[in-house]
Amino acid sequence: MSTTLRFRSGFFTQLEDEMRRLLAADNVVDRIKDRDHTLWKPLPVEIADRLGWLDSPVKMVDGIADIDRMVEDVRADGYNFALLLGMGGSSLAPEVFRKVFGVAKGFLNLEILDSTDPGAVLAYAACLDFKKTLFVVSTKSGGTVETLSLMKYFYNLTAEKLGNKEAGRHFCAITDPKSALEETATKFHFRRIFLNDPKIGGRYSALSFFGLVPAALVGIDIKRLLERAKNERDDLLSQKEAPSVLLGGILGEMAARGRDKLTFIFSGRLIPLGGWIEQLLAESTGKEGKGILPVVGEPCKTPEFYGTDRVFCSIRLEGDAEGEAHLRALAASGSPVVDLTISDVYDLGAHFFFWEIATAAAGWRLKINPFDQPNVEASKVLARKMIEKYLKEQSLPEDAPLLDTDGFSVYGRVAPCDPEGVLWTFLSQAVAPSYVAFMAYMMPSPWFDDAVRRLREAVLERFSVATTFGYGPRFLHSTGQLHKGDAGHGLFVQFIADDVTDAPIPDEIGDARSSLTFGLLKKAQALGDFQALAEQGRKVIRIHFHGNFVKHLERLTDFIRSTPG
Repeated sequence: MSTTLRFRSGFFTQLEDEMRRLLAADNVVDRIKDRDHTLWKPLPVEIADRLGWLDSPVKMVDGIADIDRMVEDVRADGYNFALLLGMGGSSLAPEVFRKVFGVAKGFLNLEILDSTDPGAVLAYAACLDFKKTLFVVSTKSGGTVETLSLMKYFYNLTAEKLGNKEAGRHFCAITDPKSALEETATKFHFRRIFLNDPKIGGRYSALSFFGLVPAALVGIDIKRLLERAKNERDDLLSQKEAPSVLLGGILGEMAARGRDKLTFIFSGRLIPLGGWIEQLLAESTGKEGKGILPVVGEPCKTPEFYGTDRVFCSIRLEGDAEGEAHLRALAASGSPVVDLTISDVYDLGAHFFFWEIATAAAGWRLKINPFDQPNVEASKVLARKMIEKYLKEQSLPEDAPLLDTDGFSVYGRVAPCDPEGVLWTFLSQAVAPSYVAFMAYMMPSPWFDDAVRRLREAVLERFSVATTFGYGPRFLHSTGQLHKGDAGHGLFVQFIADDVTDAPIPDEIGDARSSLTFGLLKKAQALGDFQALAEQGRKVIRIHFHGNFVKHLERLTDFIRSTPG
């Protein structure tokens, strides 16, 4: 088997035996293999038509030649860079492939743009060599507003620089058959259109065209990747008790018992895997008042800082002892620790499949449908309403700030306090089984990443609760479902900042007219998500930074660290 599973502490001994009996009694492995929708729900809606990923390791072999042909064509034409425009399931697996494998000599350097922040958009617009760039437009539905906005912007810019006849050759599309994107890509003569199996959901699409085309662009041997995945699939088909199913069942059971914060510790090279697993687990399990919260990128601390709502999962390359002392201390303290080991990076193909099966099994144990996302649309609907209001009235709805200082403004509900202590006051509500989600609608940057990492460490030390972090609108296609669909123990902190500049979103591809900008779209998405959380009864505040946002965030962090509790 490509993924080795080990339960590190005696905590699991009785639970393992109990779960094996339950899996056998419910015939879970065979029912997954048979695509039996009743394993999750009585009706087949959004289950029977979402299980195509079970065959991806086999069926996608037929697509290898087509993918390789396109990659060779763009290399022969002198392309050396690819910019993937996508969100969620369309962008996260490609990001893993690029960051873990790097770029093979002579292949295309791939980067991901999954932000509506105008600064992020303009940064690429300013530095790209358009003659040597391939744009990969990737969306299952063909209607994802962020992806299509980015496509229109960069297509028009490419046409402006290279001419209308040449622009289409710098674009390829990955989408479902008969989507709006397929129609657009055909009309504007995209170099290539890859039509994916419509029975594969976005977050289960790593081993389909959505993951494999970007992987091939950076020089990964996708045949070898699929072979490893097929081995994992064959192991599942030949066993009554698959490790992936056992792990998923146990994680679901642990969450049902209150240990719903699955905290990941990765080998250094495998750290990029965290974002992909985060979406898969959070969006699949966070519904009907239940959920497994993936905790990714949290600073490691000694055992006394963790509550009894945690399960720890280590994912490492074979022979890598990184983090071993931390894991031993956790296990010695009585915390449940799971070890997953893969032999080399090509085993990521198998590991993707392993986690997809484990997530499906967790859904069985939680008695939820792991293939739908019933709350994701809430934020989208509210954002669309705000955009419609803007188009009619040239303004977005905005509440009066609770606090207004030179450094930031605060919106939402929090007890009266000094400005420096506003975040501490809000977070003081955090007691087990709470968690804190930090959500930044701003340009991704290593400086802000570092500032948030220090903030998360301070919150963990001060309140002993789990923390997560995501950039918007990216996280809306990931943990956003869990935020609104779980048991409601989260505290949510939005960060936004003034945009230094803005960029227009063309109304149509090939048309320069624009009614909306990326800055306005981003703000509408932030306001829509804020309202969606509030309507679900979640505790949420928004901190709007002015000027040096890293400095202002560090002031708020210092207050948390220095305040006695």
